[in-house]
Amino acid sequence: MDQIGITAEGPKSPWGATTTKVVSPCSLADVMSEQLAKQLDEESSAFPDSPDANAALDAGEEPETDCDLMLAQMLQMQFDKEFDTQLRTEEKKLNGDSKLSISFENYRMVHPYEDSDSSEDEVDWQDTRHDPYKADKPTTTPRKGFTGKGKNITTKHDEVVCGRKNTARMDNFAPEINVGDGLGMDLKLSNQVYNSLKQHCYSEQRRSARLHDKKEHSTAEQAVDPRTRLLMYKMVNAGVLENINGCISTGKESVVFHADGGSMEEKAVPDECVLKVFKTTLNEFKNRDKYIKDDYRFKERFSKLNPRKIIHLWAEKEMHNLARMKKADIPCPEVVVLKKHILVMSFIGKDHVPAPKLKEAMLGSEDMNRAYYQVLHMMQQLYQECNLVHADLSEYNMLWHQGKVWLIDVSQSIEPNHPHGLEFLFRDCRNVATFFQKGGVSEAMNVYELFNVVSGLQLSGDSEADFLAQIEALEKMNEDHVQRRGKRTYSSSTSDGGPPLLHHEDD
Repeated sequence: MDQIGITAEGPKSPWGATTTKVVSPCSLADVMSEQLAKQLDEESSAFPDSPDANAALDAGEEPETDCDLMLAQMLQMQFDKEFDTQLRTEEKKLNGDSKLSISFENYRMVHPYEDSDSSEDEVDWQDTRHDPYKADKPTTTPRKGFTGKGKNITTKHDEVVCGRKNTARMDNFAPEINVGDGLGMDLKLSNQVYNSLKQHCYSEQRRSARLHDKKEHSTAEQAVDPRTRLLMYKMVNAGVLENINGCISTGKESVVFHADGGSMEEKAVPDECVLKVFKTTLNEFKNRDKYIKDDYRFKERFSKLNPRKIIHLWAEKEMHNLARMKKADIPCPEVVVLKKHILVMSFIGKDHVPAPKLKEAMLGSEDMNRAYYQVLHMMQQLYQECNLVHADLSEYNMLWHQGKVWLIDVSQSIEPNHPHGLEFLFRDCRNVATFFQKGGVSEAMNVYELFNVVSGLQLSGDSEADFLAQIEALEKMNEDHVQRRGKRTYSSSTSDGGPPLLHHEDD
């Protein structure tokens, strides 16, 4: 045990010839001696370091393969590159053309900049620290409130300083407000201008929020909200309509679309139909509640409904009015179906072309005379047989089709016993008389004669004010009579030549 034998001779390396060094045996005491330790340290430092495998690969040289460490580093580098290539292929296959992509960057073995072919796409993050195009921030005033001394004192209320501060504060405006590059051009805003811009910014934010909410829950001029669009799709899916072609008319209260008719089990559907979509905005109906809240057919229901349900009531009211008119053989659209605030009716026109309004129709003198007597007869039928007053009758709500006049838009039509029924009738008579007198109908009656012929009353007056005063007196008497007894009608004759008497009639 006094000697320790150390031999360096071993198996041959498969990668090439290896140097063999024989170390002479030495005693244990020599191994433990300090002098021998220093000698071994000097000998180990005399060996040259193994070359870097990465440097050899990058230089394109054929490295020495005698060293196992060098060979292992080369194999590991090649394996890492192949692994990264496979990761890129799998990543591209998984993502495809999707806008949302998944990255395997964290699983790569080689950092991106190590295997990049070009360094032009790389951006050093330190370059963004000092942007030469970034505007300088305005200098701030010290806490003491001023800078300088003597005549050169500049306070925080200085016009230039305040102007630059106000320009810098514009960066805090909402992103949708385009403020531009005020700092870059050294813009100086006064306090008054800045406060006005700030207030405008707040107003625009509130306005955009209101418009977004309104667009989501209401119909636009030629578009529909999502709920209305869903109802229209359901009609097509149910087969009531084949397809919806487009908008043909817009008004204050509704939008009218043309559609191709389908089929229903209950009744036949016309080949061409129209969808009258009542706008779900409440602005158009705020000043028109007088047409429905005092209508005795809907008075009880009107008081119990919220504002949006009233719009559905308007569509229902037009459906009932059209049914009365159709029963009296008055030319008007035929109701197909009612779905909430969408009323489907027959189309007045041909081959997707709507019939012209009486205002736009180019009628000769003979057709104009015939149209006048048709309108006169329809007004009498509407008042006496249908017990209705159109309340918005004019040349814009009458169509000329197949050589005769058709009445449309009767959603606001009321019964004559409405508190303002006679006033609305007088307005209709004035519109009709004015149009046909200007149209050259020599036999057209004036407004007073037309009113008496349609209503069956015998009122007289020297002026429009006197005539309206008698109408208001009749309405007041009628209202008092209603409060005492209930339903009422106007009598067309009187016993003493005075105003017509009101009397109660049983249902």
